Amino acid sequence: MATVTRSMHDLAGLTPHQIRHYIRQGQWRRPTSGLASGYTQANLAVVPRALAYDFLLFCQRNPKPCPLLEVLDPGDPEPREFAPGADIRTDLPRYRVYRDGALSDEIDDLMNYWRDDFVGFLLGCSFTFEHPLMDAGIGMRHIELGVNVPMFITELNIAWNSGESFVQQRRSLF
Repeated sequence: MATVTRSMHDLAGLTPHQIRHYIRQGQWRRPTSGLASGYTQANLAVVPRALAYDFLLFCQRNPKPCPLLEVLDPGDPEPREFAPGADIRTDLPRYRVYRDGALSDEIDDLMNYWRDDFVGFLLGCSFTFEHPLMDAGIGMRHIELGVNVPMFITELNIAWNSGESFVQQRRSLF
């Protein structure tokens, strides 16, 4: 795989398909905040089929923190509704692997972890609304600095499967 690191300016104005190509080639390993203007971005959760129904119910009962966009069939890595041709195992810049509710690994792809019983869940991502805010004149400091959006662990008890809950913060000029 290539090790060229692209800048945000290299990817500005590209389609999600083009951005995923750079990610798949190992040329983008940072958050996608500020990219893919006009397109919906998603977070990914992958669970074994044995836990998928419980996670689906959790998302349905908690639509604000977990806005469900698409549920993939067990073992199928292609989100046919929101990103036809994409592969959830390779097309994200980084993956965090959790075991028993604790972070156990951060990796570039899921190929060595993938199982036929895994079910992918695409959840709405706050990166989607950043471009309309910027278009309205509200600056996104984390994009200006080239860092991820600030996130804070909370004491809210809504986490599924004993994980932590978090909130994101953006500055506002209201």
